[in-house]
Amino acid sequence: MTDPTIHANDLPAFAERHIGPDDGQIAEMLATIGRSSLDDLTETAVPAAIRATRAMAIEPADSEFAVVEELRGLAARNQVLTSMIGLGYYGTITPAVIQRNVLENPAWYTAYTPYQPEISQGRLEALLNFQTVVSDLTGLNTAGASLLDEATAAAEAMTLMRRSSKAASESVLLVDEAIFPQTLAVMQTRALPLGIEIVVADLSSVTTGEALVAAAGGRDVFGVLVQYPDLHGRVRDHRALADAAHEAGALVTAAADLMALTLATAPGEWGADIAVGTTQRFGVPMGFGGPHAGYMSVRAGLERTLPGRLVGVSVDVTGAPAYRLALQTREQHIRREKATSNICTAQVLLAVMASMYAVYHGPRGLRAIALRTHAHATALVAALRKGGFDVADEAVFDTLSVRVPGRADDIVQAALAEHTNVWRHDSDTVLISVDETTDLHDLDKVCRAFGVDAPSEVAIAEPAWDGALLRTSDYLTHPVFTSHHSETSMLRYLRRLSDRDFALDRGMIPLGSCTMKLNATTEMLAITWPEFANLHPFAPLDQTEGIRHLVSELEQWLCDITGYDAVSLQPNAGSQGEFAGLLAIAAYHRSQGQGERTVCLIPASAHGTNAASAVMAGMKVVVVKTDVITGNVDMDDLKTKVEEHREDLAAIMVTYPSTHGVFEDTITDLCAMVHDAGGQVYVDGANLNALVGLAQPGRFGADVSHLNLHKTFCIPHGGGGPGVGPVACREHLAPFLPNHPLDPEAGPETGVGPISAAPYGSAGILPISWAYVRLMGAAGLRRATEVAVLNANYVAARLRDHYPVLYSGEGGLVAHECILDVRPLTKETGVSVDDIAKRLIDYGFHAPTMSFPVAGTLMVEPTESEDKLELDRFCDAMIAIREEIEAVGAAGNAATSVLRGAPHTAVSLVGDWDVDYSRQDAAFPKGVDPLAKYWPPVRRIDGAYGDRHLVCSCPPPEAFED
Repeated sequence: MTDPTIHANDLPAFAERHIGPDDGQIAEMLATIGRSSLDDLTETAVPAAIRATRAMAIEPADSEFAVVEELRGLAARNQVLTSMIGLGYYGTITPAVIQRNVLENPAWYTAYTPYQPEISQGRLEALLNFQTVVSDLTGLNTAGASLLDEATAAAEAMTLMRRSSKAASESVLLVDEAIFPQTLAVMQTRALPLGIEIVVADLSSVTTGEALVAAAGGRDVFGVLVQYPDLHGRVRDHRALADAAHEAGALVTAAADLMALTLATAPGEWGADIAVGTTQRFGVPMGFGGPHAGYMSVRAGLERTLPGRLVGVSVDVTGAPAYRLALQTREQHIRREKATSNICTAQVLLAVMASMYAVYHGPRGLRAIALRTHAHATALVAALRKGGFDVADEAVFDTLSVRVPGRADDIVQAALAEHTNVWRHDSDTVLISVDETTDLHDLDKVCRAFGVDAPSEVAIAEPAWDGALLRTSDYLTHPVFTSHHSETSMLRYLRRLSDRDFALDRGMIPLGSCTMKLNATTEMLAITWPEFANLHPFAPLDQTEGIRHLVSELEQWLCDITGYDAVSLQPNAGSQGEFAGLLAIAAYHRSQGQGERTVCLIPASAHGTNAASAVMAGMKVVVVKTDVITGNVDMDDLKTKVEEHREDLAAIMVTYPSTHGVFEDTITDLCAMVHDAGGQVYVDGANLNALVGLAQPGRFGADVSHLNLHKTFCIPHGGGGPGVGPVACREHLAPFLPNHPLDPEAGPETGVGPISAAPYGSAGILPISWAYVRLMGAAGLRRATEVAVLNANYVAARLRDHYPVLYSGEGGLVAHECILDVRPLTKETGVSVDDIAKRLIDYGFHAPTMSFPVAGTLMVEPTESEDKLELDRFCDAMIAIREEIEAVGAAGNAATSVLRGAPHTAVSLVGDWDVDYSRQDAAFPKGVDPLAKYWPPVRRIDGAYGDRHLVCSCPPPEAFED
């Protein structure tokens, strides 16, 4: 026994809020599974060799109120000055109707990635709006449903151009020198393991193919990337550059500011093939660097190479238009190491906010904001020039580059005295960016810092740019962008969309490998406080003491929880944490003079991101078999593969507990075998919710893991992002964690470079996980894990006689999730996992994970937050569906059954009824409370139709006419 039994009265008060079952329910569930206590359960389920031998040293707060007060204290240690730093991060005004009804609304932030489109139509429409905004403003045909940030979007564009170009393999990427520094650094991090060479040059005078090759040092070019407007604020005509690139067989990417594109010629109109960027200034606070929705759009012909999610329009079985995720066959969960990217989800909640900012303001409102911003920049240019300062005489949108030979440091300090941050580009140059929050008072402060007279007024006028730079094309012409400008209309539109979706605020989401647990309101409070929300990621260190202390404390807690020695919070998704961990392994091998170690072993049951991340890190994937009976890693095959690759083995990536929902008792042997061959062990932290307080990967043999703060540590999934995927490692890998060129404290000097645009990634949501850990303390965290394991075993016990539980471990126990095998039923009756998943909607549930990691199965993860009543409601629904399957088997009518007809909408009940089951059975099956009924807005969706007829922007209203 590693710890005495913890009783409810030994737990912090918040644990009773977070954990669903009370002591009485726990006792009943333990009796059902035949265990005497939670200790008896976990000591049987968790192998003795990996159990933690010491308790965590994390003290809980006294109360939720006390945690809020602590956060207030940390917030007070931050200084929010007027930010004119720019570099892709700007002040913005979040409309209150969007903050309250999207960002702070659990109907939006507790939803999951819309894999079940019938119950995700609201956020799918919002994402389609987002795609339309990006596509219209960039002038390119197809936009994705968000990426992680601008820098990673640029890195994805780099690899997309490499895949799509027919240029020779030794060709280079040519990047204009006036790119944001963090974007260039992230691209360089990504390029190195892939063998891509980046050449940085001044491309302002490149107008021919010959000049392009010359700028690249005489080498062929596969891609060109320019910032638009650039680092110095300049809006330049890139038509000749684009023509030259295309003449040389290269593709062109514009890293473009969407607000500027309301005034400037769209990249697609001057020849760009791809546009990337961020939508941060569309109403999403800076948040010390994130989260924000990055974007990518592409010209026709490149849409099937897009990374990440893509929302498209299809039809349901009645022919009604409906939305769903499109072209999923190109994604990592299907193509694994051959995927276009390792991106799993992105920044849906922030993309929804940005899209609604565009809906609320409309094209006229966005243009007015852009004109006002530009006018303030123009007024500041005039004032500085009048005062004798050298400001470049070129078209600018919102950023000024001011030459101050030898005085940049003095100007920065003078601005600080005015409570304003400007950017020191070098000792002779200061950059100043204005935004929608800038007013005359702000201009006055800047002018005092420079010692010049401030403008007395700001005249709003059209930009005085060359005609080739001015936008003449329309944008956001769909009615949705001109229909909701009053708050009344906007409020109702948001409510209408959220009502179409099923999120945690409605009921349990038992998705295996997803950990859809409570996102407590207290944990969410601080993210909108201006002391956190309005911090620029490159603000001076002494202005960000509070958030840095929070980051440091959270890192220490995560080390205590995992048994590792160091943590980086920079990765802004689990996929990026994987990438960072593998880069650390590769760098470590190089430091040991063993750069030839490039083979990564991955079990066949692994999540697709593992293989995709390994390829991105420059590794070769070798698959290890899993035992068909137990689901465990096939140790004989592992031994064979290890011996075969003893000289070039870099690592093994293994999920623990396994993706099959079992505590494998061979994990320590696996670690020892790989270490003996000189490899490193990467334990995927996706299932850490089954380990916290019970076992520590860093102590049972792992060298590195990524964690998912959006799973185990309560950051909400947001409908498909944001997430945070910290990378945690042992001491020998710590020198190779991510760092950042603009923040010396954000990682070791010997690090692998940045993998996210901001030094601490999505720092704006770290207070959520900090609050969760602080509220729970060591005892609460351990109890949460125990109950997560209990709940999964209770579900398995109740359903085992109805659906075979595919894999189990010691004593017939599972870990925190279980896999229900539907394949025998499908073979006997024709009823598929899809049929069960859609029928669960009629019963008021989100389906479990379908066909992962085993095709034809359902993986259930109830988490610790669901009480016995909700678990029983789910189990009762599954048992009732099993009875329906029995009836189908007896009648042989799967194709016309209530299961195949599911889900049923309210509209379907009032139309013609030519099926052999009743309306009552369709909509109100056994156990469904009519007063709590969730009605899906559409019937079952035809995904294949949507892929054959690809539409990825807002369809005309006529498409929805009856």
